[in-house]
Order: sequence, then structure tokens, then C-alpha cells
Amino acid sequence: MTPLSDAIVGDARRSKRAWETLTDLVDIGNRMAGQAGERKAADTIAAAFEAADLEAVDIEEFPIPGWWRGSSRLAVTDRDEWSADYDVIALPGSPAATVTAPIIDLDYGLPDDIGPEVDGKIAMVRSDAPADARWAHRMEKFAAAYEHGAVGFIYRNHVPGCLPATGECGYHRRPALLPAVGVSQELGARLARYARDDEAETTLAVECRHEETTSHNVHATVGPATDEEVLVTAHIDAHDIAEGAEDDGVGAAALPEIGRLLAASADRLDTQVRLIGLGAEEIGLYGAYHVAATHDRPIKAVINIDGAGSSRDPRISTFGFPGLDEPFVRVAERLAMSLDVSEDVSPHADSWAFVEQGVPTVTLGSQRPAEGRGWGHTHADTLDKLDPRDIQELVLFATAATVAVCEETWSPGICTSDEIREELTDGHVRELEIGERWHFA
Repeated sequence: MTPLSDAIVGDARRSKRAWETLTDLVDIGNRMAGQAGERKAADTIAAAFEAADLEAVDIEEFPIPGWWRGSSRLAVTDRDEWSADYDVIALPGSPAATVTAPIIDLDYGLPDDIGPEVDGKIAMVRSDAPADARWAHRMEKFAAAYEHGAVGFIYRNHVPGCLPATGECGYHRRPALLPAVGVSQELGARLARYARDDEAETTLAVECRHEETTSHNVHATVGPATDEEVLVTAHIDAHDIAEGAEDDGVGAAALPEIGRLLAASADRLDTQVRLIGLGAEEIGLYGAYHVAATHDRPIKAVINIDGAGSSRDPRISTFGFPGLDEPFVRVAERLAMSLDVSEDVSPHADSWAFVEQGVPTVTLGSQRPAEGRGWGHTHADTLDKLDPRDIQELVLFATAATVAVCEETWSPGICTSDEIREELTDGHVRELEIGERWHFA
């Protein structure tokens, strides 16, 4: 028996509501944090919460440092020039700047492999990692390049298709410390070839605008009026270069449908559930940090949905909280789903704002056939890559797991902030310090 009735399981597997909400989100277009499309996304999720008959629906505002894209270009001495936005795109947070220096191709650019050889050069790194190495986040590589004297940064997508990759490069330090752009695998290969021939003296130019603006979180509640709450979250913003269908349109669209199914199962809920569409994740987790700093009720656990939709097989990251996987494993077994469980500690999603405070938190996503973001953070993160049936299964799993987490007889183990700190790699520490997101003593 699952935590849900057979009728609710059937409803979840037939419903098209999450897909319809997802379609509404991607049709907005640009949902960049602090811009008009993100506010439209907040309104869309609030309307879906209302349509699901959830309680206490509210949109809250909070200030963020906004970033607006201009044009970017790379010009290699005696070589071609690339200036189209599709080919060369600035990374959010990048300063407006122009630098001229040799390119150094660092291949994977693992943080521990970057040293003084980058001093005075434009560092180029791939977006993946060797099969036998820990995957390193873009910001780890950026921080290591800066620390060793690089004057610019090029982020080279490892996925073919002429798709430049984007992603924040400053976190809470605005502007970021280096001008930074993303390029496609194919353009990166050409630049790497020029660098091998010592013919890659390059001008990197970024035009952009930094300005204070406003982001939004969208709240709703369901279940008994308990003092303690379980939070179910996903971010509503997306990078401005694509639809943001998978990252994180799927998660945002899932929230109202999870709420609707929970409302129909209210008699099975022992704890109140608060569903939150979070703003400004892609530029520094600002919405999650705002909730973590202002929420005035005890939090039993947080389920953060991100990186979902690429398959119907769920995966979770538990950040090492003891026993936190138990209700998810139990639900997966009862639904005959294949569940992947990781305990790795990583500061790269909204989950982190709660994890660093010692709040038991899970990141829930979908298993991928290959490492990395896939189409995420590129122009190709579009609705056509997704299957409505996968999203129905994700919603079903997330709803059943939420009921299990809410059970009065279950409680997660605790990790202290000091224990979380000890699990961070040197690369994580460096990126958090340089990005002004280091909150440990």
C-alpha cells in the first residue's frame, strides 16, 4: 500500500494539469530572475495554486541584484570573429568588460588541476569531467581560475549541437570577478586548436547591465494546521536564453499538481505542507535564502524539486542527513520505481540555503542517461524534449513521498552545520568564498 489511495494514484497518472502549467510557463519566454517574465511565472503558479483550491496563496517580493544581457564577442588575432549571441553568450553576473590575452585551454579544468599557468590568460574549461573524477561545478572552475590569476573565463559546453552553455558566475558578488562567456562544444574545439598552436591571442568583450530589482516567491499551504511544516519547493525562474522547460519549469509546474493531490489526500497528512515557487535560483539562490532567513515556523524537512523531467526514474540527494532517504525508498518500492540515492554534499541548488542551516533537505530530480545538465542551461532546454508521462510519474512519486515525510511516526536524523561544512570539498569552499556565499564560521 502506498501513502496514497488507489483513486489518487489513478488521478495522478491521468492528470494533464502539470503539463498544462508547464506549457503556460514556457510560453512566457524569458523568466530571468528579477525581470518581467519571472513575475509572470509567479502569477502563473499562484493562479495554478488557486485553481487547485490550496490555502494561503501569496506572492512575496524581495530585492535582488539584477543582471541584463547585452552583446558578447570573441575576436582571435588573425582569425575569425564570433559576435552572434547564439555563439558567444555572457554568463550572468559577468561584469561589462573587455580583455585581451592569450587563451589557455584547460580541458576539463578540474579545480585541483588549475595552477599558475593561467596567470594573465583567458582560461577555457569544459562543462563535464572525466569518468573517473568527481564532477566539478562551473563555479568551482571559475573560482580556481580567478585565484590563480586568470583575466577572463570561457565555459565550453561538452554537449554537441552548436549550443553555448550559460550559468551564473558571481553568486552574491556583483559584478563577478572576471568577464565570462559560454561557447558551444564546436567553437570551443576550434579555440582549443588555436591555443595549441599558440595562435589564440584573444579579445573577450562583454556588454551587460547590473541593476537592483525585485524577485518573487509564491506560497500556498495544504493539510492540518500544525506548527511544524514540510516545505516542497522548486524555482520559477530560468535563464533568459531558452524556455527553461526542464530547469526548472517541470519542478515549478509540479508544485500546484502536488498540492492538488495532497488536498485530495488531506486525511492522510499528519503535518502541514507549504509549497513554494522560489525566485532567483539561477543567480544565487536568493529566493531560498529569503525563505530560510524569514520563515518563522519549525521545518521538519524540505523537498526541493530541481533537475526533473528527463526520465520517469527519480533520484534524490540527501546531503548525508541520516535516515532521510527512508520514506523515499519506501515509496519507490511500493510504486515499483527505480530510485537513485546520493548522499553527496553540494551547494548548487535551492536546497543549500536550508542544508547549510542543518535543516533536513532532499533534492528530488530525474535520473539522466549521462552526466551533466544535458540540454539545461542552453537554448535547447525546450518543451519538446519532455514527455508528459514522465512528469505524471514524477508528480506521483513526489506526492506520495511528501505524505510519507509528513507522517507523525517518522522523523529524519540531524546533521549539524559543522558536519555539513566538513563534507565540502576545497573547490566548494573556494567558490562559496569568492561568490560571497560562505556562511560558516
